Amino acid sequence: MKAFENLELWWITGAQLLYGGDAVIAVDAHSKEMVDGLNNSGRLPIKVVYKGTANSSREVEDLMSAASNEKKCVGVITWMHTFSPAKMWIHGLQKLTKPLLHLHTQYNAEIPWDTMDMDFMNLNQSAHGDREFGHICARMRVRRKVVVGYWKDEKTQDRIAVWSRVAAGWADAQDMLILRFGDQMNNVAVTDGDKVEAEVRMGYHVDYCPVSKLMEYYKKVEDAEVKELMKEYFTLYAHDAALETEGTEGYKSVFEAAKAELALRAILKDTGAKGFTTNFDDLGTHDINDPKFVGFNQIPGLASQRLMAEGYGFGAEGDWKSAALYRTVWYMTQGLPTGCSFLEDYTLNFDGKNSSILQAHMLEVCPLIAEERPRLEVHFLGIGIRKAQTARLVFTSKPGNGVTATVVDLGNRFRLIVNDVECIKSKPLPKLPVASALWIPMPNFEIGAGAWILAGGTHHSCFSYDITPEYWEDYAEMAGIEMVHIDKDSTMASIKKDLQMGEVYYMLNKSLC
Repeated sequence: MKAFENLELWWITGAQLLYGGDAVIAVDAHSKEMVDGLNNSGRLPIKVVYKGTANSSREVEDLMSAASNEKKCVGVITWMHTFSPAKMWIHGLQKLTKPLLHLHTQYNAEIPWDTMDMDFMNLNQSAHGDREFGHICARMRVRRKVVVGYWKDEKTQDRIAVWSRVAAGWADAQDMLILRFGDQMNNVAVTDGDKVEAEVRMGYHVDYCPVSKLMEYYKKVEDAEVKELMKEYFTLYAHDAALETEGTEGYKSVFEAAKAELALRAILKDTGAKGFTTNFDDLGTHDINDPKFVGFNQIPGLASQRLMAEGYGFGAEGDWKSAALYRTVWYMTQGLPTGCSFLEDYTLNFDGKNSSILQAHMLEVCPLIAEERPRLEVHFLGIGIRKAQTARLVFTSKPGNGVTATVVDLGNRFRLIVNDVECIKSKPLPKLPVASALWIPMPNFEIGAGAWILAGGTHHSCFSYDITPEYWEDYAEMAGIEMVHIDKDSTMASIKKDLQMGEVYYMLNKSLC
């Protein structure tokens, strides 16, 4: 199944009956042609469905109510072909719960200078019809994206495509369940937060799930299932042949990893969860010498890597915000070529202009960003309540430009922090067998890292080669949350001003509520 094939964007054209029946017919014909053109362009990942021309307040309200109630509809595109009095949009906009894109365009590209008459003028009034609509949206504080450009231009279509992917990700988050196996670790603040407010603001629900419940699934996994999955591992990933020899320590570790994956996969499927978090201080029964012991021998890192590649959200050490955000990143970028991953700032490399940050984790980095075929390896992991030989995929990321993002809870609001980064070629890590990326944060190491810290950014983030900052601008607009963007033009002074303005804005909003 193609990504997004069951989703729709609804196109609603604004007009009125003042100009007569012939104008209504022309508006309808033009709108259908434009929608067909967008769908046939091959640049939009979601089908646009023309829902008609709205000529009255009742028609607008009915269409907006229908859009809000239709699960397949993930967003509404509006365009004013003629002058559409804005008061007739008030009740409909009050009913709309889906993301809104206001397209400021025109059916014809150029003015027909020699033939333009009053009939043409009456029909083609986007120049001021869209301003009327924009005014009522501004007065009602309606969150929306405004795209300006000719509808046939690729640049215009690409901006609509970005918004449509974000709208799909937003819709996916509204019924997203994140299972949290274990709790927050070691009094960490930045990866925790207000789960109730997160559901109110961003839609996803976070449930604690005792590891004992996961162990019920673990106990039911059959050895034959495990061995079948191990065959898949040995086909997909480079590895030492010795890992395939039954009875060896390496084989046992891969067996345990496969069994953990099957258990996780089963509980996620049964609960309908779209993501999960783990905690290496909670792996099941604590005493491995207990004859009734049921538990993982170590953190299920290989399972997390593979499940991330399939679109499950993941956050380490109980980080539910990163789990939800990664799911959204993956969902938005379906069909795009380069990949995404959960990552953690690991250690620093001071090297002048090439000073960089090594991104890694103990085990859990998604293979979608691997430069070459990942290698399945088994090594000792000596952290957490249990220390054991543990299977994982080892690789380095492909070079290239990307964007990383995180959401933090500031108490009175959420802040989305976004940083453009350049992934550079990494050196081998013979004594640190983990998956990793190496990047230089924009505009350089000193300002990029400093601005991230100043903004309160987490040590976990969600990275993608395919996403641009525009995706996150649209996401923040839909969620109604603050966004701080650190890019090639950022200075510490400009970031400080952005943060100060954010404080003023949200303090003012709070006082007005």
